Amino acid sequence: MDNDQSYMQDFMKVFSTLERWGPGKEEESMLALAHLAKTPEKILEIGCGKGLTTIALANATDAMIVASDNETGALQSLDSMLQQTGLKHRVETVCASMKELPFPEESFDTIWAEGCAYIMGFTNALSAWKKFLTPSGVLVVSDLVWFSDDPGTTSKSFFSGEYPDMTTLENRLEQIKSSGYRVRHHYSLSEQAWKNYYQPLKERALQLQSSMPDSRAISDILNEVSLYEHYLGDFGYQVFVLEKH
Repeated sequence: MDNDQSYMQDFMKVFSTLERWGPGKEEESMLALAHLAKTPEKILEIGCGKGLTTIALANATDAMIVASDNETGALQSLDSMLQQTGLKHRVETVCASMKELPFPEESFDTIWAEGCAYIMGFTNALSAWKKFLTPSGVLVVSDLVWFSDDPGTTSKSFFSGEYPDMTTLENRLEQIKSSGYRVRHHYSLSEQAWKNYYQPLKERALQLQSSMPDSRAISDILNEVSLYEHYLGDFGYQVFVLEKH
């Protein structure tokens, strides 16, 4: 097994038992619903993971939902949860890359994408996903932004490698307008939303570290958690509610 395969195997071993794969709090995600142009009827969720937001959307709306991700294990977990909650009749899971979504143009009035647009590049994602929205459809998307004009060296060093396209909130808003969207609303995720993610992640990584002391993936995860614990004021997730025009 090469180093990359070994790294990803360790990485997924940490995350496989975790419900949450990124910062979030369902009550905060659902705040965006109040700022949609109209009640959603058909929602595409991109990068749904194990479906915590999917379930919240299904409970908060009467919409038909298509939840997509490229991790089959995550989708299997979501399918199981949908069966248990009696929501399977309104939610379809689709295994697909966000770069090659298998849907007709203008087939969703709402697209929901939490913490995953960076994979394609934020502006690339906005451009690529726009065609799937109906006229005046809404994209709810969250992205990491700098909250400080002068972030610390540790934060800058970390994100220069992990997310070199990360920029300030002001620059993101300009990019959004240039991509053909109108900003209906935007807000920041709370510190608690971050803790919901990194505290179980840290506990799981420490749990495995004793039996995997040489794992580079676990070391990287713990370094990342330390950054969140100490430098969160420098950066954070901003949720954008955007109307196609």
